[in-house]
Parts: sequence; C-alpha cells; structure tokens
Amino acid sequence: MSAAISGDGNRIVSGSYDQSVRVWDTSTGKSVKVLEGHTDKVRSVAFSRNDRRIVSGSHDKSVRVWDALTGELVNVLRGHTDWIMSTAFSSDGKLIVSGSADKSVRVWDALTGKLLTVLEGHSDWVTSVAFSSDGSRIVSGSADKSVRVWDALTDDLLNVLEGHSDWLTSVAFSSDESRIISGSYDKSVRVWDGLTGELLNVFEGHTDRITSVAFSSDVRQVVSGSEDNLVRVWDTFTGEVLNVLEGHTDWVTSVAFSSSSSWIVSGSADKSVRVWDVSTAEFMRSNMVDGHTHSVTSVAFSNNGGQISSGTSDQVWEVSMWPPSCCYIREKIMEPTGHWTHTGWLLSPTGEGYLMFVPLDAQLSDSSNILTIPSSSTSSIDFASATLGLQWHNCYIP
Repeated sequence: MSAAISGDGNRIVSGSYDQSVRVWDTSTGKSVKVLEGHTDKVRSVAFSRNDRRIVSGSHDKSVRVWDALTGELVNVLRGHTDWIMSTAFSSDGKLIVSGSADKSVRVWDALTGKLLTVLEGHSDWVTSVAFSSDGSRIVSGSADKSVRVWDALTDDLLNVLEGHSDWLTSVAFSSDESRIISGSYDKSVRVWDGLTGELLNVFEGHTDRITSVAFSSDVRQVVSGSEDNLVRVWDTFTGEVLNVLEGHTDWVTSVAFSSSSSWIVSGSADKSVRVWDVSTAEFMRSNMVDGHTHSVTSVAFSNNGGQISSGTSDQVWEVSMWPPSCCYIREKIMEPTGHWTHTGWLLSPTGEGYLMFVPLDAQLSDSSNILTIPSSSTSSIDFASATLGLQWHNCYIP
C-alpha cells in the first residue's frame, strides 16, 4: 500500500493490494477516479512535481504512467522481471526511476516511456529509490544491505555506501543534496555525505527495525519510525537524540516532516495518525487522527503543510486539515544551544506568511490574538476599546 498527495493538496493517489490505483478528492474524501490495468498488488505511487502525471509500480512487474486529470493510461513501462518496490519522478518530471525485486534500478523517459538505462550492481531486492532535488543523482537502498548513488545522466555508479548489517527500508536525499539518509532493519539510521559517500553519523537507540526515515526541510533534523513503537528525532549534524516521541501502541510504519519543519506526522499499526510539535515533542488529543480500522501504512503532508493524508491496509484514506481548527501557528527558531524559542510572530497555518507580532511578555492566551471572520458571514468589529502604540495589548482583559 502506498500513497502520495498532490502539490496543491487537492488530490491523493493511492495504490492498493486490490490491484487498483485510485485518485481521491481531499475536500470530500471521495474516490474520483479508479485507474485500472495492473494485474497484481500496487506497491508504489507518486505524483509528478506539476501534478499532471501519476506513476505506479506493481507486483505485476510493470510501471504505469497515468494522466492525473483524466485517468487515462499514458504509458506502460516494461522491463523489470520481478516486483516493483519503489518509484519516483525527477523534480522536472522528465525522468522516472524504479527499483525492483529483480535487483535492478531502471530510469525511464517519463514522456515517451522509453527505457533510458538499467543500473545494475545490487545483489538483492531494491527496496527504495529517490532522486536528488536537482534530478542529477539517484539513491537506491537494497536488501543487500548497501546504499548506492548513481549519476542519473551518465549512468555511472558514484558511490557504494556500506555499513548496514540488514535490509535497507528507506533512503532519501536532503533538500540541499548535502546528505543522504538510510534506515534499516539493523535498527540504525545512517547519515552519509551526499557527495563523497563518507559515513557521517550512525544514529542508534531504536530497539527494533527501522521502517521509515525523513529529513526536515532545513536539513537540521532527521525523524525515524520503528517497529519499537517509537518516533525519534535526531540532530542531523551531531547525532544527538533531540526527542523520543512516545504514544503509539504498535509499530510505527511511516513518518514525515511538514514543509515548515514545525510538525512531524507518524502513522502506526495501532490504527492512529499522530501529529507532533517538533519544538516541544508533545501532542494533544486533538492532534491524533482516529478513524482507521486497520494499520496505517503511509502518511504524508501536502507540500504547503496544510493537509495530512493517511492510508491503511484496507485502502481507507483520510485527509485531515492541519493544524486542526487553527488559524495561525507561532514562529519558532532554534537557538545555538539547540533549544527552540518563540519569536513573537504569528504565521499563517502553512507557516508561509506573517500575520502579526505579539509581545513575548504580553502573555496573551492564544484565543485572544486573532479573530477569525468566516468568509460566508457578515461581521462587524467594535474598536472602541482598542489601544494604539506599543501597549496595544492592554486592551485585552482576560
């Protein structure tokens, strides 16, 4: 089971063990298209960066490219001789990479479907593949315990990253391409130099297999999920454990950062999705998404951070607005000591726009800072008690 959310946050694509690919409307939660053609379980799905194409990989050994708007089948990419385990688009949408249980990584022309190259070298299943942000390199993780880095343009093998003692489950480039992260069944997370392949850090602390890893967008932190039921947050550069997020009652299947790096979402076999505040490592009951009746297998934030998608083994997908019932978030920065502090600025829910500044010593309750006026209603505001100048907050009486 796999899922991805479109960049505009309006659609989710999911691949299922029932052999179908489905597109869902995030506003209604309803399936709007069923893409049929695969003849075995769909293991991996992804949107192109411009949201116009969907790629899916299946146990039927094929990679399929679909028109995301019409649902029309654009291309069937054949050549793998075993299950497709992982697929991804390059950032410009021109290339597709696929990893397979046939031990190979294949690169395809996304427009024509032509096979451009076969990257061979792994001696066991290729379980995870990803492009660098500029599309020039590919990273692959394998059951052969190695991570390999390839030149996407010349097909050259650039580095073999060795050190894990069990299957690789998850690999990724950092947004600035300076780091590569890998998670493994050996219970460790490793950080590698994105150019030289040098091992920079080994994060140890989980007591069971690592299932999912991800970088924060600012590259300063790494999040990992494990079969030990825990989510751990690490300092990318020092390897220090910044937080251990406890609450799940079964193994953690998937983790992700929001685009602002302020939130972490985790999905679990305990049927729940939890959202954590990175700065405090806390979650509230309202931050936990319930409703799934089976294990949550995949979670993701939309690109603007305003939505979360989660999926289960029974192909039930849930879209949640985040933060829930919130019209703003507080801006936080990390001090040299590693501690987080509020700046006083209130940001839009996606963390992209400044709304207003609240003096840190004012100690106003959150509910008093911003009045939200629904667009569907007619409202009036009485400013008779308003106070101008530096002491404007004195107009608030709790």
